[in-house]
Amino acid sequence: MTAMARDEGVELLAAHERVVARLFRPGDVMPGGTSRTESVMNRVLALPLETIPALAQGIIEDFGDRHTGLIELLVDNAAMVRGADAPPISQELSIVLGAAFTAEFAVEGAALCNPSAVRHPDQEGLEAGELRVLLSMRSIGESHLSSIQFCEAIIGPGLTWRFLPRETPLRLPTVGRGVWTKEHFLLALERHGHVSELVRSVGQALPETFKADEVEKALQGLPSQLLYRAEARKQLDAIRTMASSAYRASFPDDSGLTSRVLLPVADDERMGMEDARFVGFGDEVTEGYRATYTAYDGHSVASRLITTGDFRTFDVHRLTGDPVGAKGMALFPRRVGGMMLALSRGDGERISLTRSCDGLDWGPEELVYTPEALWEVVQSGNCGPPIETTEGWLVLTHGVGPMRVYSIGAILLDRNDPTQVRAVLPEPLVVPQGADRTGYVPNVVYSCGAIVHDETLWIPHGVGDDRIRVASVTLSTLFDAFHWTDPSDQFVL
Repeated sequence: MTAMARDEGVELLAAHERVVARLFRPGDVMPGGTSRTESVMNRVLALPLETIPALAQGIIEDFGDRHTGLIELLVDNAAMVRGADAPPISQELSIVLGAAFTAEFAVEGAALCNPSAVRHPDQEGLEAGELRVLLSMRSIGESHLSSIQFCEAIIGPGLTWRFLPRETPLRLPTVGRGVWTKEHFLLALERHGHVSELVRSVGQALPETFKADEVEKALQGLPSQLLYRAEARKQLDAIRTMASSAYRASFPDDSGLTSRVLLPVADDERMGMEDARFVGFGDEVTEGYRATYTAYDGHSVASRLITTGDFRTFDVHRLTGDPVGAKGMALFPRRVGGMMLALSRGDGERISLTRSCDGLDWGPEELVYTPEALWEVVQSGNCGPPIETTEGWLVLTHGVGPMRVYSIGAILLDRNDPTQVRAVLPEPLVVPQGADRTGYVPNVVYSCGAIVHDETLWIPHGVGDDRIRVASVTLSTLFDAFHWTDPSDQFVL
C-alpha cells in the first residue's frame, strides 16, 4: 500500500541520557519484620563520620551536572526517609543518605513516540514563512512507564520541517493541590460507585470550590458514628484518593520548555501518562491549551484532562462520564453549538462524539464513523484533535488492519454538525513501510495531533512506538482525494 503523504526525511530519536532523579525506596520487608528502607538507612548512618565529606563530594561530582538542584533533592529525600521527628544530621551525611534513596530514571529509555502539534505560544524572531511549533511527546522508560515531554520545531519557509535542539538537564515540577468544584467532586465519586451517608456528609461540609486539604478538614469534622462504621475505611480511602487525583504541576521560571517532564502523580495514572492530545482552545468562555491523555494505573485506563496557559503551570484533572473510561479522547478547538465537543471511542472500534458543558463531565456518545476498508477493519480512532478548515472539521484517523498494521487516514466532518461525515479518504495518508515497519511495536504509525501551515497538513507521528517522523500533504491534494458522501460537495479548486 502506498502512502499519500510525503515523508519529510526528518526523525527524532529517543535520547537515553535524558534522565530525572526520583525518590527510591526499597520496600521489601526483611526476615524478622525489618524493612529494607530501615536497614539501608541504618547502614548509611553507621558509616565512619570522617569518610562522609569525601563520599558526599564524590556523589556531587558524579551527578551534579546531570541534575539541577541535586543537593537540595538529596537532602529532601533523606529527610523524607528519616521522618519529621528525627534528630538533625550534617548536610554531607544527608547527601549520602539521600543518594542511597535516589535513582535516575531515563524518561525515554525505551522509546519516544506519538506527538501532538500546536502553534507555539512564542512566534518571535522568525523569518517570513516560518511557524514555530510546540509538540508534546509520549516518552516510555523503564517498566514501560510513560510520561509527557515537549519539543519544538520550525516549519518553513516552504516545505521544510526541522526539529530544534532539546534542553538538559531535565526538570520536574513542584506538585500542589488541584481545585475541585463540589458538584464535580460528588459526581466523580458517584460515577465510581461511592454513594453513602458519609459521602453526602462530606459534600455538605465542603465549599463550592476547594482543594484536597479542605476535604481532610471536612472529614475531621464528621460525627464519630459515621467514621467508625464497618464500611467507613473504604469510603474514606476513596474520598481521599479522589480529592488528590486533581493536582497542579508548576515548573520554575528558569526552566526551558523542552526540559520539562510531566511524570505520573495521581493514583489512576501511576503506571503511565500516555498519548496527550494538545489543542489550542479559544472561545468567549475559555482560552489556552487543553489536552486529553490516557491515564493507566496498571489495570485500567481512563481519559484525563490537562489545561495550561503557558506550558509552565499545568492543571491536571479527572474527567467523568461514560466516554472517559476508554483511550483516545480528542478535544475540538472551540465550542460548537455552545458545547465543548470531543471525539471518543468508547466501544473500542468506532469513532464517536461526546458533548460537555464544562469540559469535565461528558455525555453519551453519538456514533460518527464506522471503519469499512480492509486497512481499518479491526478498529478506527482519532489521531488527534479535529482541525477546522473551510470545508469542515478535518479529522486524522488511525486504522488497524490485518497483521495489526496501524495506518493514518482522514475523514471530514460537517462544521455545524460534526456527527455528519462529509467525506472519507479511501486510502491511508501514512502507512508503515520499509524501515518504518520496525520498532518497539512493529507495523505502527500513530499521531496525536497534526497542524496546518501555508495550506499544507503536517503530520508528526510515532513510528513503531519507537521514534518520531514527519509527513506532509497539501490540503488541495487531500481534499481532491476524498470520497464525498454527497456528490454535490465534490471539492473544486
